[in-house]
Parts: sequence; C-alpha cells; structure tokens
Amino acid sequence: MVNSCAADMGPIRVSENGRYFVDQNGHPFFWLGDTQWQLFRSFTLADAEEILENRRQKGFTVVQAMVTGLGDGTAANLEGHTPWLDHNPATPNAAYFENVDAILQLGRQKRLVMVLYLCHNRQRDYVHPGNARAYARWVAQRYKDVPNLIWAFVTQVPLADHLPLIRELAAGVQEGDGGTHLISYHPDPVRPALSSGEIHTESWLAFNMIQTWAYYEGIYGMVTRDYHRTPARPVVMAEGAYEDETDSEYGFVVTPLLVRKQAYWSYLTGGYHSYGHSDCWRVPATWKSALDAPGAFQMGVLKRLFVPRQWWDLVPDQSLFADLVNPGTTLHTAARSQSGDWAIVYLSSPTRVSIRMAKIAAANEVDAFWIDPQTGTRASAGTFQNTGAQAFSTPGGWKDAILLLEAAQNAQHLDR
Repeated sequence: MVNSCAADMGPIRVSENGRYFVDQNGHPFFWLGDTQWQLFRSFTLADAEEILENRRQKGFTVVQAMVTGLGDGTAANLEGHTPWLDHNPATPNAAYFENVDAILQLGRQKRLVMVLYLCHNRQRDYVHPGNARAYARWVAQRYKDVPNLIWAFVTQVPLADHLPLIRELAAGVQEGDGGTHLISYHPDPVRPALSSGEIHTESWLAFNMIQTWAYYEGIYGMVTRDYHRTPARPVVMAEGAYEDETDSEYGFVVTPLLVRKQAYWSYLTGGYHSYGHSDCWRVPATWKSALDAPGAFQMGVLKRLFVPRQWWDLVPDQSLFADLVNPGTTLHTAARSQSGDWAIVYLSSPTRVSIRMAKIAAANEVDAFWIDPQTGTRASAGTFQNTGAQAFSTPGGWKDAILLLEAAQNAQHLDR
C-alpha cells in the first residue's frame, strides 16, 4: 500500500475502519498539522506563500486557518476588505474572499490540506443560528471544487449552548458543497478541557478534534476516550500549548520538550496532532523567525520516523511496559503494529523501563534503536530475543527519547 502524505490532492476521506485519513486513491494520509489562524487576513500573498512553503519543507501536511482571522470577524484584511458586508455573515464580501481564493490555490500547489474554520466563539455577536446556514452555504459553494479542503467550526463548551449554531453551519456546508469535504468541530476549552466527542453521533461529524490549551497533561486521557468511542472516528489533537508562549498565557513557558510531548502523546495514543507557535496568532514583527522554531523542525523528525512504516497499522498499547508507567507530565506512551513486526515507545523524561519483548511477535529476534526526538539521530540499543522483559535506560543527557523495536528481518529494509 502506498503511504501518501499529500500526494494526489483529491478530497481527504476517512478510512474504512475509521482510524485514519486516506487520499482520493485510498492511500493512508499522515496528518501533521500546523495552526496558522491569521493566514487569510493578516499576511500579504507573498508572505502567505512563504509560510506555506516553509511548512511544506518541514513536512507538515495540514494547515489550519480561520477564514476571517481571529477576533469577532469584523476586521479587514490588508487590502481593506472585511469578510462580511455590513458585518452580516449572511452577506459575505466577495472582495475579501478573493485573497482566500489565492491562498487556497497556493496550498493546493504545495500539496497541503487546508482546514478552513468558518467561525470562532468570538464571533458570537455576529454569527448566529439565523444567518449561519446562509453564510456556510455561500462559502462552501464557492470552494466545493477545491480538492485540498476540510471544514471546521469553533465554539466554546459546553456544546449544548451552541449546538443549534453548529448544526446550522454543518447543514450550510453540506448544502453548499454537496458533501464533498470532511467536516469537524473544534472545541474552545474551559476548565476542564473537553473534546468534540461530546457530539460524536452527529451524522455530519467526520472526525473528532481536541483542544487542551494549558492542560496538555490531559492529552492521553482525552485522545484515549475518543479513540475508543463507537463508531470509530479519527481524533486530532488540533490545538495545544503553543511553542514559545510565555507564562502570561499558561502560567509556564512552552519549551520544545513540551511541544514534543504533546505530539508523541497524541500519535501513540491513537490520534493525530497539530503543532502551533505563539507567533502564528499574535503575529508580532518577529513572526518570520518563528517559522524556524526548534519544535517545528522536530515535528519533521517525528514524521520521518512514522512515514516509512505502516503507521496506520499501529494500535496504542501501554501493556508494552512491564513496569509502572509514570502519569502526568512524565507520561511514557507506547504503540505496536497489529502484525507484531514493530513497536514505538516514547519516554518523555530520563528513565529506566522494562519492555515486554513478546509484543514483537513477527520474529524471534528484535532490533532495538534509540532515536533522539530533537535531531532524529539514532543508535543501536541491541538485539534481543522476543521473550521476557528487557530493561532499557534512556541515553545520558537526553531530555526525552524514542525507543524503536523492530522484528530483526524487517529492520534492514527501512530507511534509517
């Protein structure tokens, strides 16, 4: 099976088993997202192209952006056009959307899937059940033939307060594009953070999204909850703590280590992940330098680890650990292939663990490798029998580590 990241840019679909995304040819599509909320409103076309090209080169496959930018929806773009005439979403301003047209085309050229957010909770004074359907229908009809597109909405939780609005938006999208593109819902969290699993049975909901904000230690439990819902749907950790954000926002500084934790916890718990940097929504004068922040590069390291392998065959499996797994911010996570030919363990702090080697059942011998999640550098950790429990200690000086276990006859065929 071909492992597609962004090739053959037809509309993205959900796999038959409900666990991952596929392209128009049915090939697995690896979701590695980036949040660029202000992309359509706060940048020139040249700057938008620079952002998208930077993300493409770093390995991102998905870009999430607010169609109106952040705020209440009434702010103008750099050409002076507001999204809605007379600030009424029922009368979209075609002049504003010409810039959206051009940026979506750039995304298509760069083979990036664009997640177009039609509303935000800060727009509640303007977008309401009385005009939401007309607004969504107009935008969706405009872009029904754009292949690299997914729709999303944002409101605050509890969802019961906003479900009439969400349903009107979903109905408008379906009327406008005839069901061509996937739709999801992105919750804006309050204490405690909640996921879109609260509306899991809505017929229009193609996959779940999660936002944790400052509560990044909740990723494991939230993704796990949605992963085990019926029917199965992909779950995306769509917005977490932003890299380089200061303690004024969260009460702590978001380091590259924390960025890595969020990502690996998402993937190894059965979900997918979107990265974010503070400058992507604050848009200070230094926004260009933020494109090359360490965490953005390290998302590419993660992708290069997963993509050469059948990542879509992975299932979360904490029973790989033979000893106690620490909770909270030092959580260690693991997943294995259903065929038993490989497994991946993420250790989020320096530690010593014991691994049940019989989980690699495809061969009598197991090749183990340490991979540095900061650089992608790898080193052999030894070859072992696939019986009993084997102890491993993270390499000295590493803040976190990846332990890759592969059936011995298969390891030589994979790009290292």
